[in-house]
Amino acid sequence: MKMAGNFERRRALRSILLASTILSIASIGAKAEEAKLDTITVQGSSYETEGTGSYTSDLVSVGEKEVLTAREIPQSTHVITREKLEDGGYTSLDTTLRETPGVVVLSNDDGRSSLFSRGFEYDVLYFNGLPAPLSSIYGTQPDMAIVDHVEILRGPSGLFGGSGEPTGAINMRLKQAKDTFGGSASITGGSYDNYRGDVDVTSPLTENGRIRGRVVAAYQTQDSWVDSVDNEVGVGYGTVQADLTEDTTFTFSLSHMERDISPFNGLPTLADGTLLDVDVSTTTGTGWNNFENNVTDYIAELEHKFADGGHIKASTRYSDRDVDFLYGYAASAADTNGDVSGMSYLGRTFDESSFAADAHVSKPFELFGQVHNVIAGVDYRKVESDMQQGRGTIGGTFNLYNWNTSVAEPDVSYTTDTTSDPSQVGIYSQLRVNPVDRLTLIGGGRLSWYESSTTNNNTGAVTDRIDIDNEFTPYAGVTYDITDYATVYGSYTTIFQPQSDTDVSGNIIDPREGQQYEGGVKSQFFGNALNVTAAYFWIEDTNRAVSDPDNTGSSLAQGKVRVRGVDLEVSGNPLPNWSVMAGYTYTESENLDDGEVFSTYTPEHMVQLWSKYSFDSSSGMLDGLSLGGGMRAFSDFYSVSRGTTIEAPGYVVFDTFASYKINDSFKLAINIDNILDEKYYERVGGTSVFNFYGKPRTFKLRLTTTF
Repeated sequence: MKMAGNFERRRALRSILLASTILSIASIGAKAEEAKLDTITVQGSSYETEGTGSYTSDLVSVGEKEVLTAREIPQSTHVITREKLEDGGYTSLDTTLRETPGVVVLSNDDGRSSLFSRGFEYDVLYFNGLPAPLSSIYGTQPDMAIVDHVEILRGPSGLFGGSGEPTGAINMRLKQAKDTFGGSASITGGSYDNYRGDVDVTSPLTENGRIRGRVVAAYQTQDSWVDSVDNEVGVGYGTVQADLTEDTTFTFSLSHMERDISPFNGLPTLADGTLLDVDVSTTTGTGWNNFENNVTDYIAELEHKFADGGHIKASTRYSDRDVDFLYGYAASAADTNGDVSGMSYLGRTFDESSFAADAHVSKPFELFGQVHNVIAGVDYRKVESDMQQGRGTIGGTFNLYNWNTSVAEPDVSYTTDTTSDPSQVGIYSQLRVNPVDRLTLIGGGRLSWYESSTTNNNTGAVTDRIDIDNEFTPYAGVTYDITDYATVYGSYTTIFQPQSDTDVSGNIIDPREGQQYEGGVKSQFFGNALNVTAAYFWIEDTNRAVSDPDNTGSSLAQGKVRVRGVDLEVSGNPLPNWSVMAGYTYTESENLDDGEVFSTYTPEHMVQLWSKYSFDSSSGMLDGLSLGGGMRAFSDFYSVSRGTTIEAPGYVVFDTFASYKINDSFKLAINIDNILDEKYYERVGGTSVFNFYGKPRTFKLRLTTTF
């Protein structure tokens, strides 16, 4: 890392050299276009999962700049298809990921949960490959009504992402307009006054279908098993796609989502960290608990496809978000009688605008009788946010068995008022070389320029100023097709995360650096209908800020964390009418400074399973019936809060599902979650807050018509 003002000549020289390199790569790509290469057939339509009826996809793009088969990506990937989204009845991203292999969801209100993988929390989401900041407290996760499928990459994704956590990437592929008329509508009703309506219509806008559009709208209101808690969401989405030429397409998408929640901040524990055994309906909230947000996203994409299978693409995303919330919760641990001393409250307003842009070219070229590929591009992202916050405590004694939700609303004074403005520019390239048949060598690199500062609007003081130049992020991978249906792979992937801590001289310490070594095998069977993967991963997160023992208030970049484990997964259709998704994850994490567990929230063992069988005409009266179900099994986990350990036992939860196709136009489906009504803690946090029971037995009935 070079601080602003230092080594200016060297920085300029590196920038010029890198720009020259990219121009050279582009020149190679242009010459390759002129060369007579074998025609490459791209099956782009299979990238969309809607209507496939499958629990897997043969093509993914997460962590890449083009659509590839999963066997071409030397990291663990997972796809949640449209079929799986509908069968599970998922409506928000966090409800979807609860039953996804390798992912840990720290429960909160739907749309506000924290998302973890391989011991680290996701801090960015991608929409059609474009990044958006993610912070669970602000509830900006998307509603699933607008999503075709969700793609998950595990492990660092710094080559095309720049800064971030080493957890991986989650990409939402938004629904696309079609050149034929069609659509669907559904109504849902279920436990705890859960009601929802969805409408989805797509149509050509010109006779030849070269301009087409799609609109999606959904509205849901639901109470919770927790008293005085409810969650309301409305979403609208529209997209227009135009074929400017036979090979050039422009797409514009607009979405708007609003949430209105009476939030719940979890239960306390006893003072020694013992979890309470109370009714799952027990609340610590008030009648004035409220959370409201608005999220508006604009996405524009222009893509030209070359005859040889390459493409050039430019895309941008702009988002406006505003959040306003105030809620009360227990201010202390509970005693054995259920008494809590005082109630805390937190009020906050948050306004954020974010912009992301990317332009890249991907070109195959022929050399020594083999076809290779090069990608080169540049990206930019900037976030501006204003946050005001006030907090305090309401005196008195509150009892969990007869909680006073009618306490008077406090007059909140916003004592914190800050503005933050992180931005990042990156230049990247990736080269795929096939020296011999079946073998692919992948190398890449990225240079990033990152700036950020925080302004205290009450005093005008600027703090946490970060200026990082020429941060290099390497990437390396290899794949080898040992058979026509199995590939072994290995990869070294990296990412960096800026830190605002300073050393004894007042200089910002170096960014954290996350690096992962992963190796495994990916197999496809039954005509690519079933994917089977096995992977071993080893992540090291270094340069973590730790206190300087010789200088109070200063930090050293010497902390180190290690996370390692195994991912096993099966997804797809082993038989024509049988769909399955199953995964097992083993994770071991350690803070190498003190030998303690690093990610205490992450269970060592996780199993997620979902299976469905659909009867056809050969089954007689059962024709049109689908039966399925799922299971989640987590080993024990815990949290440490101010020196107190809060332990949660492992749990196993079973869900079931059935649907019946009444005729060609109507289908009826029912989901029953936690069918055995298991009582368990799904998240633990502190002695006063963030301890959440998992969902008790619930059902929902959905009627869908297609046209």
